[in-house]
Amino acid sequence: MQVHLSVNGKDTTVDVPPHTLLVQVLREQLKLTGTHVGCDTAQCGACTVMKDGRAIKSCNVLAAQVDGSAITTIEGVAAADGTMHPMQAAFKDCHGLQCGFCTPGMVISAIDLCTNHPKASDSEVRAQLEGNLCRCTGYQNIVKAVQQGAAAMASA
Repeated sequence: MQVHLSVNGKDTTVDVPPHTLLVQVLREQLKLTGTHVGCDTAQCGACTVMKDGRAIKSCNVLAAQVDGSAITTIEGVAAADGTMHPMQAAFKDCHGLQCGFCTPGMVISAIDLCTNHPKASDSEVRAQLEGNLCRCTGYQNIVKAVQQGAAAMASA
């Protein structure tokens, strides 16, 4: 079947079997490997992307379910000139990453969170990022990065 998408602002059509997951299309067909596969059960959040401006876990969504949608991956959040998105810069500045495996999904989730709750408290950030697991950082610097990124997004 054919699936029509706008991925990172570029219209594309892919031919896929009906059972193909969005994460497979992104990684295998479109070579956007910033979207990671961690658990295959939508529990870790490494596969998080934006669908029409909202964070979703691409490992449990069929490509057919997003036909006609706008998808943004971590590769699509930076400016066209390569300038990092304020949330990416905040993760870097606040040391909100270590191994980096969770970072793309965490950044996408944080952008969604801060778009909808720009002044989230520490506990609200932790609660909203509950579906994104990090095995390295202990989350303190992630929370700090999300709040710094939210402030930068609000002033941009």
